[in-house]
Amino acid sequence: MKKGNLLLIGLISLMGCSSGEHDDLRQWMEESTKDLRGQVKPLPEVKAYVPVPYEMYGITDPFRPAKIEPEGRGKLGAGKGGGLQPDFEARELRNNVLEKYPLESLTMIGRLVINKVPMAAIQYEDKVKQVKVGDYIGLDFGMVTAIGESEVKLRELIQDSAGEWSERDSSLLLQSKEGSSK
Repeated sequence: MKKGNLLLIGLISLMGCSSGEHDDLRQWMEESTKDLRGQVKPLPEVKAYVPVPYEMYGITDPFRPAKIEPEGRGKLGAGKGGGLQPDFEARELRNNVLEKYPLESLTMIGRLVINKVPMAAIQYEDKVKQVKVGDYIGLDFGMVTAIGESEVKLRELIQDSAGEWSERDSSLLLQSKEGSSK
């Protein structure tokens, strides 16, 4: 019982100490906040949602790839590769070994003229093959258009990300022994 009495006496003494100590502070707070009132503006009136139907007729589809392409290109082939398309079947029939290598791995190592027809010597791996105007080389359907003293000019067909085919001119330059890395 002694512990219970001690606890009760301690609580009563604490209550007596705390009641008079902060009375002036409480009184000041009550006087200061007596005239304060919060003024919250009323919320704006919510307007009713009115759905707008999307009429597709006569309006360009915003998700069609032709939307971001130039006007002239989209009208050429209407998504069917334009006016240019490579002949995949002819490539298989030609079975040209130089069409199996990228243009970057081919090297022009010489030029010769046989019966007034200019020809270029093209090196691939450790082998050499002769090409003339009209032959195909490289992976991008590159057709030899001209053979000069120091270069072979090509016209390639390349496909862009939209599936359209276009022509690109490129060339193989003659590699001398000092400039060769092999």
